[in-house]
Amino acid sequence: MSDGLERYSRQMLVAGIGEEGQRRLLASRVLICGCGALGSVLADSLARAGVGFLRIVDRDFVELSNLQRQVLFDEDDVANRVPKAIAAAEKLARINSGIELDPIVADIDHTNILKYFEGIDLVVDGTDNFEVRFLVNDAALETSTPWVYGGCVGSHGQTMAIFPGESACLRCLIEDVPPPGSAETCDTAGVLGAAINVVASLQSVAALKILIGRGEEVERVLSVVDVWDGTFRQLGMGDLRERAGCPACVDGERPWLRGERGTETTVLCGRNAVQVAPPPGLSLSLEELAGRLEGTGEVTSNPYLLRLVLAEPQMDLTVFADGRAIIKGTQDLGVARSLYARYVGN
Repeated sequence: MSDGLERYSRQMLVAGIGEEGQRRLLASRVLICGCGALGSVLADSLARAGVGFLRIVDRDFVELSNLQRQVLFDEDDVANRVPKAIAAAEKLARINSGIELDPIVADIDHTNILKYFEGIDLVVDGTDNFEVRFLVNDAALETSTPWVYGGCVGSHGQTMAIFPGESACLRCLIEDVPPPGSAETCDTAGVLGAAINVVASLQSVAALKILIGRGEEVERVLSVVDVWDGTFRQLGMGDLRERAGCPACVDGERPWLRGERGTETTVLCGRNAVQVAPPPGLSLSLEELAGRLEGTGEVTSNPYLLRLVLAEPQMDLTVFADGRAIIKGTQDLGVARSLYARYVGN
């Protein structure tokens, strides 16, 4: 088979794909927002399917508790404290050297999301919080970029493809970010790797259909699955956009994209940790910071981040070059901000 398509020979036999569909995939460009549980499965599936360009944006590094469900990482990544975007790209490059990978270690916010959308045909949701999802929704509507929402907790999850201007958007479905304590999280309900794999697989199939030009075959539904109960149901979304009178996709409101909504300090799901983000545009010298922190605790670093382990209080600070810090050992936002000011600066 010519043009390096041999690796996709079985996929091209699937009705609806064929050689033309495969060539469309190879010419496609996808943004993966978040490369944790859902995002790592999505990245793996799309890379193996031959999507030609994958931009992977993630703010975090690999920890031991990730390995139960985040398929691209291993114990070496944990030991070396490798950022997830970098670790994912390194694995994917060994899986498929014929595609282009663009790993970015960053927190997605209103100041950078449109840059990440540039040149992108489709966005897939691998995030773990609704604030970023509402931001993605705003950016997708603003740029008319289709995206595939997905979320998982416990043994269940849900997914929906969103076509700006054509179908219901996320704010048609969910009016606002759920208030703290009102919904299950991986802190309270955990998460099964099997649920992640099922939801990400449904997202991947929707993505492939859209990318090969068969988006009309993606049903306008919210798919809800529970792998523990063995149930699957689909809720029709056909006329929800018209019925909801959505402030985002009908009235054009973009509060997350304009930076009017969202927070710079975030409790991270399932981590007993808080992310503190400084104002945009900050750049740190990790080498200089390591010198300043010498003697305050155990300091280790790599080209992407610096880690400070404190004995008293028992805290673990991981600082990135963009000034963000993940502070492990507390869920108190005030404590996290105080430690950030003390060890990193105001």
